[in-house]
Amino acid sequence: MVQIGRVCYINFGPEQGKLCVIVDVLDLKRAIVDCQPTGVARQQMPFARLSLTEFVIPVARNAKSSKVAKAFHVAKITEKWQETTDGKSIAAKLRRANLTDFERFQVLVAKKQKSLLVKQEVKKLAPKK
Repeated sequence: MVQIGRVCYINFGPEQGKLCVIVDVLDLKRAIVDCQPTGVARQQMPFARLSLTEFVIPVARNAKSSKVAKAFHVAKITEKWQETTDGKSIAAKLRRANLTDFERFQVLVAKKQKSLLVKQEVKKLAPKK
């Protein structure tokens, strides 16, 4: 539900990957968002670029950036976001994207070893003829 104080994840554009707070709703397609702690300056943004989260912080309509930042910090939204399923999967994608060639090779070898162990265990469970 779109409402003042709703925390959103920006899924497209130059601010992609950051959290922001809805400060005001302009019309059916746009809102004013702000969040200085995550580096999002106050700006209007279409709802198509926002993914609403379950978090809501208590801020007034058109609240100053400092009040939004303080409420964001007091509610510990960043820590709560990192504990959610979406936050964890986004962090995992970012971690995989930043692997070096050698680290990718290590992941490949580990996957092969895991697959081999699983095949061996399944073979033990299969009935013998």
